[in-house]
Amino acid sequence: MRVPRVLFAGAAGLTLMLTACTTDAPDDSPEGGGGAAGLTPDAEWFDREEFEAQLAQREATPEGPEDEPWMQAINPEWTDTSAFVHDSPGDATVCFSNASVSNPWRVTGFITMEQQVEALQEEGRIGEFRVSDAADDDNQQISDIQAFVDSGDCDAIIISPSTTATLTPAVETACESGVPVIVFDRGVNTDCMVTFIHPIGGYAFGADAAEFLVEELEPGSTVLALRILPGVDVLEHRWAAAQEVFGDSELEVLGYEFTEGDGARIKDLVSQHLQRGEVDGVWMDAGDGAVAALEAFEDAGQPYPVISGEDELSFMRMWKEEGLTAVAPVYSNFQWRTPVLAAGMILAGEEVPAEWVLPQEPVREDELDEYLERNADMPALHYAKFGGEDLPGYPEAWTER
Repeated sequence: MRVPRVLFAGAAGLTLMLTACTTDAPDDSPEGGGGAAGLTPDAEWFDREEFEAQLAQREATPEGPEDEPWMQAINPEWTDTSAFVHDSPGDATVCFSNASVSNPWRVTGFITMEQQVEALQEEGRIGEFRVSDAADDDNQQISDIQAFVDSGDCDAIIISPSTTATLTPAVETACESGVPVIVFDRGVNTDCMVTFIHPIGGYAFGADAAEFLVEELEPGSTVLALRILPGVDVLEHRWAAAQEVFGDSELEVLGYEFTEGDGARIKDLVSQHLQRGEVDGVWMDAGDGAVAALEAFEDAGQPYPVISGEDELSFMRMWKEEGLTAVAPVYSNFQWRTPVLAAGMILAGEEVPAEWVLPQEPVREDELDEYLERNADMPALHYAKFGGEDLPGYPEAWTER
């Protein structure tokens, strides 16, 4: 248990205006929170039944190969894909509409996906692989998906949506084209796709992080929440879960800040909160900026907080070097393998789960050394649970990014 410090009840943070074209944030959503008022989940993004289901799935034993978590599925309901059998899968064109490669998690995942594609092509399970990158622009991704549909060349379409509500019609358009559609990572408000692939989900991630802070901090300790942006289901669910967990605790949540994942902004925002008073814990909805947050504590001459990061190596290495009280929630990066594997299965007429729920387990202190050793040669922005060690380009494809 962490020793408490003197508490300062700071006001809520700064406002960050985000353009409507890139998010689905409700008009009345706050852009900063504070105290108990910020601990009521937004009804648009909080589904108690799904929240409880995800927390239960953390304890479930998935089906599938023990050493291939990207092929495992939690409580799957199988879908017949015989209608999509391709006469010559090795000649089939698989098209991928990517939201972006705008952060280290997505870069790591896309490299893994490319290597999985190469392996499947060598096996004759898929043919050409076409990729569009929307650079986090909803309108561009809508156009990209329409272009794939209009071309008539795609035998399967994989989509990683930039945001939830805005991309839903585009996904439905792809489904109406008659080719199998695979959605992964972020969800949309339709079930027209053949399979929706994702780890357990944002509720599980957010709860893993919040539960750790509640366990490690004394009652009355202060917590600052750092969020990337509104309007993405998995991110909104992370915060909603944290609100639920913190709301039942005796911690004081100072508020939340939208950071857009920018390290300089994260450091500046944390520094401003530290000027108002001490911060005992930091909760993050994505941990690729955790090092920047910790650097703000260094610069202020303050002890490091209890912190939730992610399995990015820059954070995990600092965790080890500085002896942090930390946890690394995981939004399983190996999921980037699964969509192209699913495409190969669908084109061969093999069953796939309608909702393909992958395992999602945080890295805790007793596993830290193991994952650091396994990834000793990987760059700082790599993700420890990327799951690509058996793929053709390992390790060079990831070390020479």
